[in-house]
Amino acid sequence: MKKSTVGTLVATIALVGFSGWYMTHGAPAAKQSAAMQGNAAQGPTTVSVVAPQRRDVPVVLQANGTVTPISTVDLHPQTTSTIVKVHIKEGQFVKAGELMFSLDDRSARANVAKASAQVARDRAALADVERQYQRAEDLLAQKYVAQGAVDTLKSQVEAARAVLAADLAAASAVGVDASYNTIRAPMAGRVGAINVYAGSLVQMSTSLTTVTQLDPINVAFTLPESALGGLLDAQRRGAVAVRVSQASSDQELTGVLTFIDSTVDPVAGVIRVKAEFDNRVTSLWPGQYVNAQLVSHVLKNATVIPQNAIISNTHGTFVYAVDAEQAAQMVAVKRLHAFGEFAAVSGLAGTEKVIVDGKQNLRPGGKVRVAAAALDTVRNKG
Repeated sequence: MKKSTVGTLVATIALVGFSGWYMTHGAPAAKQSAAMQGNAAQGPTTVSVVAPQRRDVPVVLQANGTVTPISTVDLHPQTTSTIVKVHIKEGQFVKAGELMFSLDDRSARANVAKASAQVARDRAALADVERQYQRAEDLLAQKYVAQGAVDTLKSQVEAARAVLAADLAAASAVGVDASYNTIRAPMAGRVGAINVYAGSLVQMSTSLTTVTQLDPINVAFTLPESALGGLLDAQRRGAVAVRVSQASSDQELTGVLTFIDSTVDPVAGVIRVKAEFDNRVTSLWPGQYVNAQLVSHVLKNATVIPQNAIISNTHGTFVYAVDAEQAAQMVAVKRLHAFGEFAAVSGLAGTEKVIVDGKQNLRPGGKVRVAAAALDTVRNKG
């Protein structure tokens, strides 16, 4: 009985010792062997590739713009008076010089009449002294009068002429004051809200209405300062076309770039520009928001790849390309211009097989297997 118990105890100790040795030596070795077998089974990473394209890429700049009138005039009277008649209606289109408001001009007309009478009196006085001077010169020739009398009359003629000139200037000033009683459109445009009526007392601070020029009309927007060089070059080559569209309409209008601001906003890093549009059918309205786009320049024979092939991280901007040994190699690129799903880049020779799908599992030098469909695509494009 005792021998049996001792035997059992020895067997138990041996089993425990073997278990401990297996956990410290046997299990990691088995796991390592399994991992190596798994890696061997995984093999190269399957990827999809594309061949870079060569083509001309127009650099299209897009921005949100605001429709702004070329000119808006806020009409004020230039004198204190009473409105006699309003000749226009709100929202009416007026021509330059069209009569809009008539003010009470009774006092002004009286002043004009008074000034005219003064001018007439001065003309008569001048004519009288001129006749006397002429007679005196005739008598001087016959030695009937002295030279001093003739000189006196000559001075009187000059004085009368000066008085007439002063009164003519005064009459002109009175006429200008009288013209303030008729208010005409300073330009062609659309009348805004009218703030006065017949009988209203108005002063120089009173706003009567506004006239806004709608044709042509401007669209103002901002572009990043990085676009300034290409924009100036395009303007030197000729007129730069600008297209605008509204969110609520499929209609697209084409205008011409007319203004590039003299300075760049140092805070926002943008520059203000304006484009002018024909607006005879009033498709654009002041204050509207529109989408504006223009072509600043064209990248000739640029290398174009899908944007999802480009990787940007702490190492920079690059793509993975398949080399001759079917391994993934990093190629540094620079994004020149992005448009839709594609981008024009520099740094590629154009003959690479650029990896598009499957790159998330790659490391530089990692083996790859190009999908058959992708390989056919590359061959066709090549």
